[in-house]
Amino acid sequence: MGRAAVLGAGSWGTAFAKVLADAGTDVTMWARRAEVAEGISTDHVNRFYLDGIELPAAIRATSDYREALDGASMVVLAVPSQSLRENLEVWAPSIGAGATLLSLAKGIESGTLMRMSEVVRDVTGASESRVAVLSGPNLAREIALGQPSATVIACADADRAVELQRACATGYFRPYTNSDVIGCEIGGACKNVIALACGMASGLGMGENTNASIITRGLAEMIRLGVALGANPATMAGLAGVGDLVATCSSPLSRNRTFGEHLGTGGDMVSAQAATNGQVAEGVKSCTSVRALALRHGVEMPLTDAVHRVCHEGMSVPDAVGLLLGRRIKPE
Repeated sequence: MGRAAVLGAGSWGTAFAKVLADAGTDVTMWARRAEVAEGISTDHVNRFYLDGIELPAAIRATSDYREALDGASMVVLAVPSQSLRENLEVWAPSIGAGATLLSLAKGIESGTLMRMSEVVRDVTGASESRVAVLSGPNLAREIALGQPSATVIACADADRAVELQRACATGYFRPYTNSDVIGCEIGGACKNVIALACGMASGLGMGENTNASIITRGLAEMIRLGVALGANPATMAGLAGVGDLVATCSSPLSRNRTFGEHLGTGGDMVSAQAATNGQVAEGVKSCTSVRALALRHGVEMPLTDAVHRVCHEGMSVPDAVGLLLGRRIKPE
């Protein structure tokens, strides 16, 4: 793939840059703040997002996006979903005409209800074959520590997906390829919302039966929405569906689960944000756009609706649980 530019130095962008470097790919990172870029380049650590983890000396970092993009044949987009468009509008003129664009962002854009690959194509004018997405059970700190994990790289161009696969395959990170971009993106967006619901239940003191029930019914919501948009339901049974869902709903490393747990214990949105160290819990905004997308396509998503009501309409977590339990009983 040649040189890779990783645009975004949060926890996942940093971890993925490490994966690329460990796989032998030449990597330059862009960080919004100069002090983050300097720490990565000079001290080989990102103290702000992955403190305590040594990064390969081969990774270079800069706060100048033009420098990061200069000559890059692979552009990794590692910023939050709701800020992807505004960032891309700045970066697009500096992106090479034939560069592969790989999105790590998971969400549905507010307002437009576009998936992230659609946003990328809309802003850059890139063909469908140049845009890929990566999704799976990829908790950043575990991967940065070299713990075994797998992921899915989805692209309409099978050869390009294989090139990306080779660029990030290591002894601890195993990428699979897929052509179902829609399925991977819907799985990635919806799992954050369901993780909020799992966290809320945990905050209320509920146990594993409840957690398993939420995960399973959340998966049903993901499949319904994905199929309505043209996804292959088998994708939801794989790493980008069940795999990502289980990891995000179950791990204390998940920002969405942590955010939901603080709401469940009676905290408000401000204190829940503080509990995630100010980092973005994508599901908080995506629950509204996922809900709107479901309404547009006539898809029933009661868990997503309940999460939206808690996060944006002032409903209490106990009332949301009561609303779900009070729904009409029916065949599974």
